[in-house]
Amino acid sequence: MKLWLNGEIIEEADARISPFDHGFLYGMGAFETFRTYDGFPFLIADHLTRIHFAMGEMGIQSGLNATEVKQMVTQLREANGGADGYFRLNVSAGVRGVGLDPSPYTEPLVMLLQKPLTPPPAERHAQWLNLRRNTPETSIRLKSHHYFNNLAARKEVADAKTEGIFLTEDGVISEGLASNVYWVKNGTLYTPDLSTGMLEGITRKMVLALARAEGIPVKEGRFTPEETQGASEWFLSNSIQEIVPITLFEGQLFPEDGPVCSQLKSEYQKKTKLHIESVR
Repeated sequence: MKLWLNGEIIEEADARISPFDHGFLYGMGAFETFRTYDGFPFLIADHLTRIHFAMGEMGIQSGLNATEVKQMVTQLREANGGADGYFRLNVSAGVRGVGLDPSPYTEPLVMLLQKPLTPPPAERHAQWLNLRRNTPETSIRLKSHHYFNNLAARKEVADAKTEGIFLTEDGVISEGLASNVYWVKNGTLYTPDLSTGMLEGITRKMVLALARAEGIPVKEGRFTPEETQGASEWFLSNSIQEIVPITLFEGQLFPEDGPVCSQLKSEYQKKTKLHIESVR
């Protein structure tokens, strides 16, 4: 498929990135993944807020705004045939010599990548990972090029249907390989908080807002696997797959249509439809 690279739409085979780009040399880059609904990137303002925070932490200067990104998405989507897609907006620090120069990056490399959407899975399985979640490079985890912890842990998972769930070094639940994680116990929705070193998911923010609006009690915090005993539902969320129930977790079965997960899925889908209507 074609990609958008610093203002041009080009073939993948023609894309070139300098070996002196600090996104390559030192991992100084941030990215966001999102999908489109009828051509519109859902929650793009929230994604841009998060990537701008990450760029600020790294000293990467870019004036990316929602209008510009929507135009990029439209142009790339049309160049690739017009279908909705999975998009990755990537901002790399740009070219600089070898060495740890802390001065701001003023000429970043901006890319927008697209790949075909696949239908969200009806269910997922899950397992605890042996490899522990590493601590963020700074006080808050950024969605950055530093992704080896996830890739190394992925080797523990036998199949794509199964999501690995990270624990911290002190045995507290953190997040999935590519998702945030939730469980329901005695009618309360539980999820790890930011102190666990997880990425604060854009979809997670929506899930918790929907839960509170629906009167579902929510508890964020630091929880061990033992404290989840007695959970009646488990589910995951991310921007591409939305909200997906976990039906098998370490040999234990859970419902595909649990009441809390089903209610939140329905409300989330209503939001995507309202978003589409509001921008037409």
